[in-house]
Amino acid sequence: MRTAEIKRRFLSHFEANGHAVVPSAPLPAIDDPNLLFVNAGMVQFVPYFLGQRTPPWKRATSVQKCIRTPDIDEVGKTSRHGTFFQMNGNFSFGDYFKEGAITLAWDLVTKSVDAGGFGLDPERIWATVYLDDDEAFDIWHHKIGLPKERIVRRGKADNYWSMGIPGPCGPCSEIYLDRGPEYGREGGPEVDEDRYMEFWNLVFMQNERGPGTDKENYPILGELPAKNIDTGMGLERMASILQGVDNIYEIDEIKPILNRAAELTGKRYGARSGQLASESHPDDVRLRVIADHVRTSLMLIADGVTPSNEGRGYVLRRIMRRAIRNMRLLGWQGPAMPELLPVARDCMAPSYPEVASDFERIASYAYSEEEAFRSTLRAGTTILDTAMAETRRSGGARLSGEQAFQLHDTYGFPIDLTLEIAGEQGLSVDEEGFRRLMSEQRRRAKADAQARKTGHVDLSAYRAVLDAGGPVEFTGYEETARESRLRAVLSGSGDGLAGAGVGETVELVLDATPFYAEGGGQQPDQGIITVGGGSAEVFDVQQPIPGLIIHRARVVEGEIRPGETGYAEIDVARRRAISRAHTATHLVHTAMRQFLGESATQAGSLNAPGRLRFDFNTPGAVSPSVLHDVEQQVNEVLMNDLEVKAFITSLEEARKLGAMALFGEKYGDEVRVVEVGDYARELCGGTHAHHSGQLGLVKILNEASIGSGVRRVEALVGMDAFSYLAREHVLVSRLAELYRVPGEQVAERVEQTVAQLREAEKELEKLRAQLVLANVGALADAARDVGGVAYVGIEAPEGAGANEVRTLAQEIRGRMPVDRPGVVAVTARSGGKASLIVATNAAARDRGLSAAALVKGALSGRGGGSPELAQGGGLPAGDAPSLLAAVEKAIANT
Repeated sequence: MRTAEIKRRFLSHFEANGHAVVPSAPLPAIDDPNLLFVNAGMVQFVPYFLGQRTPPWKRATSVQKCIRTPDIDEVGKTSRHGTFFQMNGNFSFGDYFKEGAITLAWDLVTKSVDAGGFGLDPERIWATVYLDDDEAFDIWHHKIGLPKERIVRRGKADNYWSMGIPGPCGPCSEIYLDRGPEYGREGGPEVDEDRYMEFWNLVFMQNERGPGTDKENYPILGELPAKNIDTGMGLERMASILQGVDNIYEIDEIKPILNRAAELTGKRYGARSGQLASESHPDDVRLRVIADHVRTSLMLIADGVTPSNEGRGYVLRRIMRRAIRNMRLLGWQGPAMPELLPVARDCMAPSYPEVASDFERIASYAYSEEEAFRSTLRAGTTILDTAMAETRRSGGARLSGEQAFQLHDTYGFPIDLTLEIAGEQGLSVDEEGFRRLMSEQRRRAKADAQARKTGHVDLSAYRAVLDAGGPVEFTGYEETARESRLRAVLSGSGDGLAGAGVGETVELVLDATPFYAEGGGQQPDQGIITVGGGSAEVFDVQQPIPGLIIHRARVVEGEIRPGETGYAEIDVARRRAISRAHTATHLVHTAMRQFLGESATQAGSLNAPGRLRFDFNTPGAVSPSVLHDVEQQVNEVLMNDLEVKAFITSLEEARKLGAMALFGEKYGDEVRVVEVGDYARELCGGTHAHHSGQLGLVKILNEASIGSGVRRVEALVGMDAFSYLAREHVLVSRLAELYRVPGEQVAERVEQTVAQLREAEKELEKLRAQLVLANVGALADAARDVGGVAYVGIEAPEGAGANEVRTLAQEIRGRMPVDRPGVVAVTARSGGKASLIVATNAAARDRGLSAAALVKGALSGRGGGSPELAQGGGLPAGDAPSLLAAVEKAIANT
C-alpha cells in the first residue's frame, strides 16, 4: 500500500466517524515562540487544548508535516528515526476520551484492506499504558480483548507525553506491532523496540505541565479546561509495515532517493548489512541519511524556509550539508542536489502537489546552497592543507583539537572530512579535544536556548476578558472613529483595574474599535480614546489572543474607568500613509514576481507611514535595471488609478482566483482578498488605499541582502517619495552649478573626480613607500645582537599604511644575512591604536622563533599569521615601544 493511500484511508476513516479534516499547518511553527518547527501533529491545536481558543469542531483529523532535529544523529542508524515525517492524527476537544480513542484506532488498524482498513493481524499487536492508568488497561483488556500479557505498563519517560516544553500533556497508550523473531528478541516493547515497532501513540490530554529539564523532571500544573484526545500515527512507520520493508528509509517516498544516491556513488545498498538497522554497514547508514535529508530539504524549502546562519535557515543549511557531505564520503565529487532533489520531488508530489508546481524556486535555493558549500569545502581544504604542512614542519603527527574546531566552527568544514583528509596524509586529529570544544559550545547554546524558553505565556487574564464580552469587533475597514463601551482597563500584565489616572500606561479593551492591531507587516494605528472626563493617547494596538484587541495607551487627561461609553478616533493621516505603503508593497511584490519569476515570494514586510520595507526570496542580487523596471511598472499602475477592492471568500476560491498566499502563513477556511484592479491580488487582512492613484509616487531607495537567498528593498511612498526626490534635485542642481555642466552630466563629472582622487592617492602611497623604504639597508646593517639573533625593532614613519609597514618588515628581513637568525619587528600608530608586524628568516625559524608566537606573546594572545610573517594590534598607541621591548625579551629567552 503506497504512502499516499495510507494517508487517504486514515483521513477517510476519521471523516466517516464525524471528524473535520484539517489541512497540515506549515512546517515553520509561526504561532509558538518555543518551537522553530512543528514537531507534532497537535501543535496547531495547542490553543484549543489550553482553552485559549474555542475549537470550531468537536472532532478533527489531520496529516501534519513535522520536523524533529534532536535525534538527527540517530537518522539512518535505527529503523524509525526520520528528520521530516508525517503524523496522522485524530483529535477530540472535550468529546470522546480514552475508550473512543482506543476503539477508533483498533478498528482502523485491524479492519481488512478490502473494507478500507490496514488489515494488521490482531494477534501481533501490543499496547503500553502509563504506570497507574488502570482505565486504559481495562479498555484494552475488556473492551478490545487484548491479552494482559500484551499490555505493558511503562513509566513517565515512555508513556507520559508532552511537547518537551510548558504546555498540554497527559498519559498515553502506544500501539506496537510484533514484526517477528527475525527482527530481535522476544518479550515486548520493553525488551526490543526494533522487533516491536511502535506505530501509534494515543495521548489522553488532560494536564498542563511547567518547565523542566528532561522527559521526566517537570511539574504538573493542573488539569486542562477539558479532557481531550491527541493521537499520532507515524505515516512512514505504518508505510514500512504495510509495504513489508525493514525500515522507514525503504518506503516508496524515500527509497527512490536512496537508490539514486547508491547509483551515483557505486554502492550496493544492503549488500553488507544485516536485517536489523543496528547491523547496518556505514555506507548504508550514509545512504539513508542522504535520502532522509534530501527529502527534508525539499519539504522545508517548499514551506518557505531558506538556508541561512540562524534559526530555521541554519537547521536547513545543516541538513543539506550533511547530505552533501555524506555523498562526498561515499565517493561522489559532483553536485548532488541536481541529481537527488528531482527524485525527492517525484516521490512527494502525489501527497504534496506544490513541490512539483513550485520546484523551480525550491531547486534554485537548494542548488545555490550546494554550490556555496562546495566553495566552503574548497576553502577549508586549503586551510587544512596549511595546518597539516605546519604540523609536519614542526615534527608533529597530529592536528590539534583547536585547529579542527576552528575549521568546523569558523569555516563550516565538517570534522569527518578533516579526519578523512588528515588520515590520507598520515596525520591523526585530536578528536577528544575537538569533542570537548564542541561540547562546550553546545552547553553554551543549550543554556542560551533554555534561558529563552518561557513556555506558553499566561493569557488567562486576556481570555477572561474575551470570554466575558466576546470578540472585539474591528470596524476600521469602514470607519476611522466611533462610539464604543470601554469593556476593561488592564495593567501591563493583563490584570483588571478599576480605573487609571493621568500619567499611567494601561491597556484598554473596547467592545468595538476602528484601531488596526499590528499584524501582517502593517504598523498599528495610533490616536485618542476619550471616556467620560478622561482621555488617553493610544501608541500601540495588539491582539494577544484571537478576537481580543488591546489598545496600549497613556492617560493624558482626567480618569478613565471601565463600563463607560467612550469615543475612539484614530490618527487619520497616519492610517492613510500606512495604507498607501501597504498597497505599494502589494504592487512591488507583484512587479518583482513578474521580472524575477514566481520564486520571488514575500519573506517579510514593514508598512509604515510613507515608507515600506519588502523582503523577498531570490538567490542573487537584483540588478539596477530590474529595480528601475519594477519602479517604473509600479508607477504606471499608479497613473492608471486602478480601484483597490477587498472581499471575503473561501480559501479554495481565492486560490482559483490566483490570489497570492504567503509561505509560512496559516489561513482559515475564509480569507480576505485584496486586489488592485487586475494587476495584483493577495490574501491580506490589512488596510489599503481606495485607488492606486492615491499613492502618488513610489521611489525604491535601495536593495540589499539580509541573508542567504533573501533580499530587501526599501521604498518611499507619496509625499515622502516626492520630498526625497526634491532633495535629490537640489543636490544635483548644486553639483551642476559647481561643475558648470548640465544636470545630466553631473554623474560623469563626479566619476572623473573620484578617479582623479584615486590616482592621486596611489601616487601618495608610492611616495610614502619610497620614504619608508629609503633606509632599509641601513636599518638591516644596524641590527642588534640579541642572544645570537640579529634583531631590528623600529617604529614606522608617521602616516605609513598597513601595506607599507608590512613591506618594510619584509624588505629589512630580505637584507639580513641568510645564514644568521634574523627577526624584524615594526610597530605603527594609527587611529589612536598601535599595531605590530614581525618577520623572521629561515635561520630564525630553524632556531624555533615563530613570527606568530612572537606577536601573540607581545599582544597577550591576540594577532596571528604564519611562522614567517604575523601581525596584530588593538593596544593604545602609547604602547608601541613596549611591544618592541616584548619581542626583544622573547627572543632573548628563546
